[in-house]
Amino acid sequence: MKINILAIGKVKESYFSGAVDEYIKRCSRYGDVKVIELPDAPQGKSAEEQKRIESARLLEKAKGYIVAMDGGGEMISSDGLASLIAAKEGDGTKEISFLIGGSHGHTDELRERANAVISFGRITLPHQLFRVVLAEQIYRALTIISGTPYHK
Repeated sequence: MKINILAIGKVKESYFSGAVDEYIKRCSRYGDVKVIELPDAPQGKSAEEQKRIESARLLEKAKGYIVAMDGGGEMISSDGLASLIAAKEGDGTKEISFLIGGSHGHTDELRERANAVISFGRITLPHQLFRVVLAEQIYRALTIISGTPYHK
């Protein structure tokens, strides 16, 4: 199965990009996991317009089963994420796309078009740090599915 992390903007700090790269590398023994960075909306637009542009970019590139990562989504545990990925693999889904919006979040349209809208909790994280958390949780989910001892 292919797993895509689609995210608005670039990771600027090397410590964040290094951590994401490390988890993606670890994931490679279990499947094809990649990060796809999409450009921020142009500056000078309203927050709503930026959100609309960025959500459209995410939807344009999303493939397969679409999961919107959203603070208002259904809270999910590590085991729950593993169950979701395993279920999609089991029903023949070839690709999952996890969508991380820009600083203004997702549009209602994106949330409605997503197959699932999930959250890792109600705290607010910088988008760059959230990429690390998502990459680690995908790695953890893949180790749960495979029965390797990373998850304790």
